[in-house]
Amino acid sequence: MKERIRQAAEMIQEQSALRPRVGLILGSGLGILAEEIEGAVAIPYEEIPHFPVSTVEGHVGRLVLGELEGQRVVAMQGRFHLYEGYPLESVTFPIRVMKRLGVETALITNAAGGINESFQPGDLMLIRDHINFMFRNPLVGPNDPELGERFPDMSEAYDAELRRLARRVAGELGIDLKEGVYAAMLGPSYETPAEIRMLRAVGGDAVGMSTVPEVIVARHAGIRVLGLSCISNMAAGILPQPLSHEEVMETAERVKETFLRLVKGILHSLPRESD
Repeated sequence: MKERIRQAAEMIQEQSALRPRVGLILGSGLGILAEEIEGAVAIPYEEIPHFPVSTVEGHVGRLVLGELEGQRVVAMQGRFHLYEGYPLESVTFPIRVMKRLGVETALITNAAGGINESFQPGDLMLIRDHINFMFRNPLVGPNDPELGERFPDMSEAYDAELRRLARRVAGELGIDLKEGVYAAMLGPSYETPAEIRMLRAVGGDAVGMSTVPEVIVARHAGIRVLGLSCISNMAAGILPQPLSHEEVMETAERVKETFLRLVKGILHSLPRESD
């Protein structure tokens, strides 16, 4: 694993000398943020050693390095999912590479279905915690102490200080930022109404098919995490209509300006090395 991480990181560093401090993972329809990066160097995933390739509509499939709001960033313009057939080691490999590049803070985004009936499509939700209904953990197997400790604490998987900053920025920008618990399912089929009732009963506010494996590995690596969900549709059984990926993409397009303002505001408010 460490040799594969080294090879990927060295290839990226050959393309860009920038040492990023913030990593961005941009979910379905949210990759537009990468277009805002200044001095950008974009590397297709297929050119990076040991990187998988995005196969989902709305995931461009590039790693972009540069500056955004005064922060040195590396952005994944599209992510990988278990439902694409990739093993967890591959799904989370970019997080390991980000750590090697120098990333200290990760902002992880996704498109999610709303379980909380006070939500509506187009809302942005700050992730307070998660429930892993994928029933898989990327840390299963031998542990390399150089990558992280055997039993990482997950009591604050989503950094409390970063969440306070996000709420403050949202208030200053006049953005109605919801907050809740993200439930991760394996996919790729959408959940049934019965499954949504179960997730609501155990405390889920939104549901999706990503994020949790990346967060677990980020915490294992000592990276602070802030999570944001775009509520792209209401989950099964809440509204009398079928679910579709097209609705996810349409909602992401509709809220992109609000999403951009919020994330850029958060980045602007993060401490810089000179602070």
